[in-house]
Amino acid sequence: MVSANREMAVYCFDTLVSHYNNEETPPPAFEEANHPLFVTWKKIVNGGEPRLRGCIGTLEARRLISGFKDYALTSALRDRRFPPIQAKELPSLQCTVSVLTDYEDAEDYLDWEVGKHGIIIEFTEPETNTKRSATYLPEVPAHEGWTKIEAIDSLVRKAGYNGVITEAVRRRINLTRYQSTLFSMHYSEYLSYVKATRGVGPGINGINKPAFA
Repeated sequence: MVSANREMAVYCFDTLVSHYNNEETPPPAFEEANHPLFVTWKKIVNGGEPRLRGCIGTLEARRLISGFKDYALTSALRDRRFPPIQAKELPSLQCTVSVLTDYEDAEDYLDWEVGKHGIIIEFTEPETNTKRSATYLPEVPAHEGWTKIEAIDSLVRKAGYNGVITEAVRRRINLTRYQSTLFSMHYSEYLSYVKATRGVGPGINGINKPAFA
């Protein structure tokens, strides 16, 4: 089974840096495979709690190389919840790559474990029959300290449902659970990796000279 690793996070940073520099992205150093995947960018300021800056991926299997390249940029620049990440933010960024595995149909909306499973919910609104769906990666409910019901109710809102969340609404949910591996890397760790493997760190056009001259 393919697991998320350092080289995947490096490739996402490479992709974003190359975008700002209008350059070709260096080739990746991980093996090709087919898996669902996500790329998450967070910003760490003054040693504080990381703040989400973008998170987008696919629940369908993708070729990992093209998938990480596409979603590194999509999550950084086109997550509608946030303004696009600017080059000057790079030194504060943390990248987390997730590779999703072990999809299973749950018995009901409570048939999953906080901290172990990611969850996908699908349901139709009782009033309008509008179809809704949304997902949380495994680390989200655990990080927020939610119970299962709190996570489900939050996900129902994320899916776009604005009505009263009753037990009857929850029982309309079809839930798929999955697991994931993830790897997180801060920009400073990326610089050190590039210095060690390529001899010189990346410079960002209009921002700074190469980090290691």
